[in-house]
Amino acid sequence: MRRFAGRPGTRKAAVAVALLTSITLVGCGQIARGESPLPGTNGGGSKTGAGTGSNQPSPATPSPTPDPVTMRTNVRDGADGVKVNKVIKVSADNGKLAKVTVTGRYVDHGETKSISIDGELNHDKTGWTASELLEPNGDYTVKMVGVSDHGVKRSSTSTFTSDDLSLDRQIYPSFNGTLGGTVGVGTPVVLTFDRPVKDKATFEKHLHVTSTSHQKGSWHWYSDQEVHWRPAKFWKPGTRVTATADLNSIPAGNGEYGQQDASTSFTVSDSVITKVNLASDVGKIYRNGKLVRTILVSAGKPGWETRSGTSLITQKAMHYRMTSQMIGLPKKGPKSYDLTVKYALRITNSGEFLHSAPWNSAYFGKQNASHGCIGMSESDAGWLYENAPSGSPVVVTGTDRGLEPLNGLTDWNADFKTYAEGSAL
Repeated sequence: MRRFAGRPGTRKAAVAVALLTSITLVGCGQIARGESPLPGTNGGGSKTGAGTGSNQPSPATPSPTPDPVTMRTNVRDGADGVKVNKVIKVSADNGKLAKVTVTGRYVDHGETKSISIDGELNHDKTGWTASELLEPNGDYTVKMVGVSDHGVKRSSTSTFTSDDLSLDRQIYPSFNGTLGGTVGVGTPVVLTFDRPVKDKATFEKHLHVTSTSHQKGSWHWYSDQEVHWRPAKFWKPGTRVTATADLNSIPAGNGEYGQQDASTSFTVSDSVITKVNLASDVGKIYRNGKLVRTILVSAGKPGWETRSGTSLITQKAMHYRMTSQMIGLPKKGPKSYDLTVKYALRITNSGEFLHSAPWNSAYFGKQNASHGCIGMSESDAGWLYENAPSGSPVVVTGTDRGLEPLNGLTDWNADFKTYAEGSAL
């Protein structure tokens, strides 16, 4: 039995009216239950930026995690036997370096020593370069601190060991042959090595001479174990000279390296140059270019001629013992002698001196009668002793016997062009 009665079609009409009302409401901006707006609308026909079909906010996209700063050295962590001439470098990506320290411990002649290597950051602080080389037989630690581009700090550590060099692979430099203190205008820089240097060019690039007079000069290799430097002309009085050999861990060839750095310095006195003519047995002394004293001398007799050339005073002694044995003569007999001379100034390694020789006074200015030394009166020798510092030039002429290289400081026996040809560069 029907609950409602009526004319046929009445219920269908009611349903139609309800649908029409529903559609009309939709047109007024209301969303029918269970329906969604068209894509790209907000339910009223207007476009939305999100195109979600809803007034609810879109879900937030997670931000990517910032890259951390990464740091690395140019030596593999844990590396063994790193060459001592390796320049340690550190670099950073995705940030900057805040601090780099390189420390270590090494063995030197059986003694364990600590070391810290200095270095510098580049302009944008993304790189660090060591300013020193490594010591052999060392254990090193590199500590790095960096800050990322987003301000996050991070640290890192790396370790390595350096090459285990025995002493027969290390070359020791020394300026002990260079005159020190206040010296004469002819003084050269003298650098010697305890072992032969094969790669002279590389070594010479790390040798430096500076002076307050800024004089031009050159190195000259006399052998694999000795190199000198002299200016083109005698030093200007008052000049301060400094020489450095930055050879620590520098390769010398044959798998050998410099053992350490070395340096020396000296100050140049007034110019005192002694010129001796043994053809006339007369000497003249010039101070700063002006003749200040003329002396009469007697030098080496025939068979013992004094060498001609430019030498330097290398040693001074108020009293100096000279014996015949020193020059190969018998200890006893008519040719023997044993004398203590006053005011001795050495000019050659082979034993030639300027000194007081009163026993030969009858020959002064007349005849050469010694065994090679240049003798003079006590007053003249005393004046030279007081006024001519070591390194002062002595120019001898008048004999046929020449001065051999390295028989004393003989650097001024060649013109500068010839001398400079002895450079390895």
